[in-house]
Amino acid sequence: MPRVLLIEDDATMLSLLETLLTMEGFQVDPISADADIFQSIRSSKPDVILMDVYLGEQNGIEYLDSMRKEKDLDSIRIIMTSGIDHSDECIRRGADGFLLKPFTPEELLQLIRSNSHPKSA
Repeated sequence: MPRVLLIEDDATMLSLLETLLTMEGFQVDPISADADIFQSIRSSKPDVILMDVYLGEQNGIEYLDSMRKEKDLDSIRIIMTSGIDHSDECIRRGADGFLLKPFTPEELLQLIRSNSHPKSA
């Protein structure tokens, strides 16, 4: 099964997402927003990253921009989430998908499954 890296500042949401995805058979690496995100990505080698737009003091869209500029990270599928509709901006800046909170487990699983294959070069 694909490896999913969860990046979320809300500990409850992080735990819920980890539980759901683990129950569905995904390999899950949850990290909090205060972790070294780039080190975590490189060590985890995820197929998909599920990342919140608002990460406390950090901005997920800025991380998205940075990841898309790194050759070794550019091919990773990134799905952004937020309680505010930033879908157009996230997609324009390189996200592979966007989920508006609150989303259903089915919406999440469908989007992750449809993005769990590597990007074409």
